[in-house]
Amino acid sequence: MIVNKPLVRKHTHEVIVGWNGHEVKVGGGNPVVVQSMTNTDTADALNTALQVKALYLAGSEVVRITVNNEEAAKAVPYIREQLDKMRIPVPLVGDFHYNGHLLLQKFPDCARSLSKYRINPGNVGSARSRDDNYASMIEMAIQHDKPVRIGVNWGSLDQSLLARMMDENAQLADPLPPEQLMYQALIESALSSAYKAIELGLPENKILLSCKVSQVQDLIAVYRELSKRSPFPLHLGLTEAGMGSKGIVASTAALAVLLQEGIGDTIRISLTPEPNGDRTKEVIVAQEILQSMGLRAFTPQVIACPGCGRTTSTVFQELAQQIQNYLRDQMPVWKNQFSGVEEMKVAVMGCVVNGPGESKHADIGISLPGTGEAPSAPVFLDGKRVTTLKGERIAEEFQAIVQRYVEQRYVKVSH
Repeated sequence: MIVNKPLVRKHTHEVIVGWNGHEVKVGGGNPVVVQSMTNTDTADALNTALQVKALYLAGSEVVRITVNNEEAAKAVPYIREQLDKMRIPVPLVGDFHYNGHLLLQKFPDCARSLSKYRINPGNVGSARSRDDNYASMIEMAIQHDKPVRIGVNWGSLDQSLLARMMDENAQLADPLPPEQLMYQALIESALSSAYKAIELGLPENKILLSCKVSQVQDLIAVYRELSKRSPFPLHLGLTEAGMGSKGIVASTAALAVLLQEGIGDTIRISLTPEPNGDRTKEVIVAQEILQSMGLRAFTPQVIACPGCGRTTSTVFQELAQQIQNYLRDQMPVWKNQFSGVEEMKVAVMGCVVNGPGESKHADIGISLPGTGEAPSAPVFLDGKRVTTLKGERIAEEFQAIVQRYVEQRYVKVSH
């Protein structure tokens, strides 16, 4: 017997990341959260706020911004003010490296306006000042009641910790190979920093962890071990994933394995954007990974065939693209009006071979004519053929059918 076992999430502490009454719950069995990051100059408050807005409207539930100098720290309260004016409640995470202890102390309005701080233990100062700088940032988090993500990255690993572990490893009768030692150093840095924060007074339910690397198998190995040893929510992401299909495929390959094993509470897809590219693409990819795995539902899914010699016309390709864009564009409106519409499945098929069957299995489907087939397109609702479309306005007529279906099938949300 083939059994489709439900995915069991690893239990972690629940951490609340919120702003002004709007809460995003991370861990504790809550749905996996989609996160993104801006690439604007944070000191440019207006453009940064506009990009945060775009990321939020695309579906990002938490947005991280760089806070790397005094100008950026000064801009954070104005970014938050602009977002509040635009009624964008998304929590902001401050990404600190090297000078975060100074910026949080010098600019308390920045510290208050952020909903979470991201601290990299490898970038909080020299060996002599590291403990004091780290303690200062944790104390600011306690003072302002903010959660902290302790984010270790193998490109900026604490060198003193690594050197100590290398010395200890060399003394072993059976020393670990270099890659295993690196794994252990990443995990040790994250966990020791977390427990140090608890010693300083930060509650356990204010801590999240991440250990980011840029190779798929390395990421899987590190997070499997970290998950075994950590009660804290884990943020997943393949750092420096790359551009285009390479970045998408590599991120999906790594995160899908971990998510299938129940590991991970937030995710970010670190795509390198094309010049002047749309930053929201990383949000869409994150959503599609979660939705394709059945972990979340964000927008109605379009089922479309890849095409073959039977579909030499581009009509079904164009219609599939139009419908997919239409559904995504409509979701900001629909999600506030209809409950459950994000789980709708729409089939746009290209010929008679699989077209009618796939259309019947979907909530709503259309089977377009392939090469040499009669110029008609049967439409199916809930498995039943209801009409046949012909002519030059098939796309517009099908979109109208989708709209009516949503209005009649899904329960209206009462506000």
